[in-house]
Amino acid sequence: MVWVTEKQLKGDTLTQGIICEKARAIYGDFLNQTPRTSTDEASEDSFKTSRGWFDNFRKRTGIHSVVRHGEAASSDVKAAEDYLKTFSELIEANGYIPQQVFNCDETGLFWKKMPNRTYITVNTAPDLPKHTGFTE
Repeated sequence: MVWVTEKQLKGDTLTQGIICEKARAIYGDFLNQTPRTSTDEASEDSFKTSRGWFDNFRKRTGIHSVVRHGEAASSDVKAAEDYLKTFSELIEANGYIPQQVFNCDETGLFWKKMPNRTYITVNTAPDLPKHTGFTE
């Protein structure tokens, strides 16, 4: 669980495959450190990280799957905490009040598409070619 917590604090994504791979590695290390007798048949191949094993592991440890959306998936928590102090100093230095500070995280500029067609009379543009798509 320490490894899972460390990965979570780093912001790394943990999948079932990654957790199962780490469990097999830990089991292999455990076998290498444990003295064996000649009757032991335990090997790295004897430990299978199946879907059932993983489901039971999840229940025992209390981990659960969540979906990380948008910026949360790649956010730098440490940098955000550091910037909080810098931002507070900036507000105080410029004399802003809380009502002048806005969260523009999801704000974007959406301009209307300017039309590429217009209507004109024949008299205003005599040099333009005449369109003969319809018979008059």
